Amino acid sequence: MIIWDLVVVGGGPAGLSAAHAAARAGVRTLVVERATHPRYKTCGGGLIGTSLAEVAGRMEVPADDHVDRVTVTRDGGRAFTRRHSGPLLAMVRREEFDDRLRVAAIAAGAEVREGVAVRAVEQDPDGVRVRLADGNVLRARAVIGADGSSGVTARHVGVTFRQVDLGLELELPVPRAEQDRWRGRVLLDWGPVPGSYAWVFPKNDRLTVGVIAARGEGERTRAYLRDFVARLGLSGVTPEHDSGHLTRCRADDAPLRRDRVLVAGDAAGLLEPWSREGISYALRSGRLAGEAVAGGDLAAYEREVHRQLVPAMRAGHRLLAVFERRPDVFHALLASPPGWRMFVRFCHGRTSFERTLARWPVRAGLALVDRLPPWRPGPGLRAR
Repeated sequence: MIIWDLVVVGGGPAGLSAAHAAARAGVRTLVVERATHPRYKTCGGGLIGTSLAEVAGRMEVPADDHVDRVTVTRDGGRAFTRRHSGPLLAMVRREEFDDRLRVAAIAAGAEVREGVAVRAVEQDPDGVRVRLADGNVLRARAVIGADGSSGVTARHVGVTFRQVDLGLELELPVPRAEQDRWRGRVLLDWGPVPGSYAWVFPKNDRLTVGVIAARGEGERTRAYLRDFVARLGLSGVTPEHDSGHLTRCRADDAPLRRDRVLVAGDAAGLLEPWSREGISYALRSGRLAGEAVAGGDLAAYEREVHRQLVPAMRAGHRLLAVFERRPDVFHALLASPPGWRMFVRFCHGRTSFERTLARWPVRAGLALVDRLPPWRPGPGLRAR
């Protein structure tokens, strides 16, 4: 039986980044993926500068659009639009983006097998056994789990979560006039459910339209999506895809490793809690996991995640708590010149939430917001 140096479970951004990092360092690497690329994935598909930097030199990003304008609304009202002199975000379709990552991992020396489902992961003193749905067993010296927050590897490692959100998304094919209206521009709407927001992301001949809110608010979240689409004048468009998914953010003490099995990306609950942005966390954590395997120090992965990623997640939880209580303050901040500059720097990957929150004026402002009563919609905005 072949004993692989590394088996990666899951062929998304985290798994393929792990495979790329390990294989290019000479690690004999196998990726097993349940689906077959290219495959649709529920995801907004907006790449910030941090994500673009992670894949630079590895692949050409298949961007459908580059955004330089952002329109922001508060439950459909109080709209403003800001424009930057250059691109802020790259818009991608995940089926194309992930397939490019797959090609890059193969070019680095990894083997990728698709249509392979994993049923269990077991460890013994000699290594790890990966049991497949077809009855076959793979042997490996190490495993990186990147099969999602409800996958086999997250359960094996014992990952726990402090925040679970429901995202609903439509892929809407639109005519040329609608494409021209949205080209180069995204819409963000702070929603009626605490902590919720909606988005419109342009991708050539389609718009990705979605909402996200805390799990347990399912009916209100669905109503928010219906109202949002109606306000856009798109209720009559038949979706190409109509899907939903749960995003799960790790608990502070959740494990990242169980002996020879590491988890990365969604499987580790690594994402930004306020925006629920996960691609940059998947790309970075996957690379860190692959580098740890290549370096022969699996504990290094835990150290680097806590050093490089966890501080920003803690800051994101702080921002989400403020956003849930006072979305009107967030709206006003983003409309201000300092708030817009911070947003631009974040989109470009030139700052992070923890660095922003470390600034004294920001800390003082958040402390002031903490003393304000929770926001209640006035006559111009609708309560749900």
